[in-house]
Amino acid sequence: MNDGGYIVARITIEDCIKKVPNRFLLVNMVAKRVRQIREGSEYLVSAPKNEDIVIALREIAAGKVKLQEQEPKE
Repeated sequence: MNDGGYIVARITIEDCIKKVPNRFLLVNMVAKRVRQIREGSEYLVSAPKNEDIVIALREIAAGKVKLQEQEPKE
């Protein structure tokens, strides 16, 4: 689907919302994963010819990237 000149991966986003129900948390997770990929991390899913953001979304939808809660600092 084309939305103002950008290709929107709606199906992938809907799949991610099933894994991470908080949209704001999902955005933060995707942003962090995209940074990791751009800094040299290996892809966790096979997604040839996709943009880094789509790959990050596919990884989250596949359950390959999960939220790790931090322990409170004393």
